Amino acid sequence: MAAPAGTFQTHQAIGNREDLSSVIYDISPMEFPFMSRAARTKAAHTNHEWQTDALDAPAANANIEGDDSAVNTAVPTVRLGNRTQIFKKTIQVSGTQDAMDPAGRERESAYQLMKRSKELKRDIERALTQNQGSSAGSATVARTLASTEAWLYTNRTSKGTGTDQTTYAFLSGNIQAPFDSTATSSFTENDLKAMIQAAWSAGGSPSLILVGPNCKKKISTFTGQATKYTETGSTSKTTRIIGAADVYVSDFGEHQIVPSRFCRDRTVQFLDMDYWAVAYLRGITKEKLAKTGDSDKWHIVTELTLECRNELANAKITDVNGTL
Repeated sequence: MAAPAGTFQTHQAIGNREDLSSVIYDISPMEFPFMSRAARTKAAHTNHEWQTDALDAPAANANIEGDDSAVNTAVPTVRLGNRTQIFKKTIQVSGTQDAMDPAGRERESAYQLMKRSKELKRDIERALTQNQGSSAGSATVARTLASTEAWLYTNRTSKGTGTDQTTYAFLSGNIQAPFDSTATSSFTENDLKAMIQAAWSAGGSPSLILVGPNCKKKISTFTGQATKYTETGSTSKTTRIIGAADVYVSDFGEHQIVPSRFCRDRTVQFLDMDYWAVAYLRGITKEKLAKTGDSDKWHIVTELTLECRNELANAKITDVNGTL
């Protein structure tokens, strides 16, 4: 049916007020599974250093009565280090825009600073957990920190074919980034068990298994989670089908399986968080920059590095194809 002749309709009207919600919807992930679990410490130099040590392996120890004591040769500590990396986000808002009355926020500059702060944390989590190597930088090249993947060397297995992944070359005070295999393949529950055992045998207790989304789904198919359960009846508030594994119980303890949106999906990391820390040379700071015109400019800056207190406590499976 058509509207009666002469009916005044909205598409003819001038002056109807707009309907703009005062809520801004943002679904960008703000979960930081590594950074939220790592210890926080202080760095005092752009080359942040620490030491590691280890006891001799257990051995037969029987001695003749009255015999002289032989000297056990002392082994020096190992000196390691990581470079600090500068993280920065900048905004610039015109004076006119800051004088406006925008929907969903009181002041544009405050809203943009809030967004940049969140983005900065996401950039930090990504840098900490991927395959980045460290670099001292130069006048034209930025310093970079070595990430978790770069530090893990001893307890590892590669599922790749072609060029095997190589890591942890401590050259000239820097840690090299891993070189990935040319092809990936699937990993198994036996691979998972082997890496947990390797870290445990070295003295670690890797309670966190950090994975990408595909590897998380792969772990949920392992035989320990092969049987699916449902909750029904009067004692159940809802009916649920349990098809995911959030905790893996091995012979060496419980291990929380945590998916990360920031680490690579081709690497499974077994982390003992007692041996990781984020060392800040400069905490996260908001600074207003010099005014050069009819606008205000701010930056949010921090400088930090990753402290791997002993890589032996951890492990990784590399070159993984996580598809089911």
